[in-house]
Amino acid sequence: MVKSKAVSDRILIVVCYTLVTLGVLLCLLPIVHTLALSLSDKASATAGLVGLWPVNFTGAAYAAILRDKLFFTALGNSLLRVALGVPINVLFCIIMGYPLSRSRKQFPQRNIYMWFLVFTMLFSGGMIPSYVLIDELGLMDSIWALILPSAVGAYNIILLMNYFKNLPGELDEAARIDGAGAMRIMWNIYVPLALPCIATIALFSFVGHWNAWFDAAIYMESQSKIPLQTYIQQLVVESSVSSSLSPEEQMMLAEVSGKSFNAAKVFVTMLPLLLVYPFVQRYFVQGIVIGSVKG
Repeated sequence: MVKSKAVSDRILIVVCYTLVTLGVLLCLLPIVHTLALSLSDKASATAGLVGLWPVNFTGAAYAAILRDKLFFTALGNSLLRVALGVPINVLFCIIMGYPLSRSRKQFPQRNIYMWFLVFTMLFSGGMIPSYVLIDELGLMDSIWALILPSAVGAYNIILLMNYFKNLPGELDEAARIDGAGAMRIMWNIYVPLALPCIATIALFSFVGHWNAWFDAAIYMESQSKIPLQTYIQQLVVESSVSSSLSPEEQMMLAEVSGKSFNAAKVFVTMLPLLLVYPFVQRYFVQGIVIGSVKG
């Protein structure tokens, strides 16, 4: 009986490792193919000969992107959006998540605010009312039109609220006995203990701001103010790129396949996420698991 159970456990482990390996490959292979396609020449990419390894290696697609002046302008706009948006998102999550994590005795109006928060997750005013609001506030063609509408993330607030709830209540009681006020308890005790969840929220916010393109497409009127994702979405070899390149660069671009060029754009915009994620990965699972379960 014991031997049979050991064999079944071993089979289960093999099956689990196999499934995990397949999942990793499903995530990794598209990235490898995109990189290989971006480094292949025009004929090979057009003919569909590229698999997981570049065919007739060339960096012409990346050279075409890096010599485009608007590319660096859009990159700077994206970096500015992330630099402003992520701290604002995290700040609002903390100052709203902490009060909502307190009991009704400490915060009698808690349920009222909670219903407002949940309501925003279920219903939205829509694109036209949002556009009218941004226009009436005078935020059109401003970086704040991309940051303020998403400054308060309901899902992230609930995640952090549940994380705060799971922290021992004795911390609050002990701090109040020592004379600490609500703000000091939040910033000096609860926020440092919630760093795994805060790092997770920061990652969500970073990915959201970095990948967003539609809001800039409707709120930004100047080409010089659009972020990288919007620029790449609008970018076509025949017009947007060639208009800002010299004749020599246009000749070089004519030798680049549209598939290679698009693959290079995708990989360039993916690179920051691949570089950032390893630094917050160790917080990610802990923040999600504890913050998703109500204590």
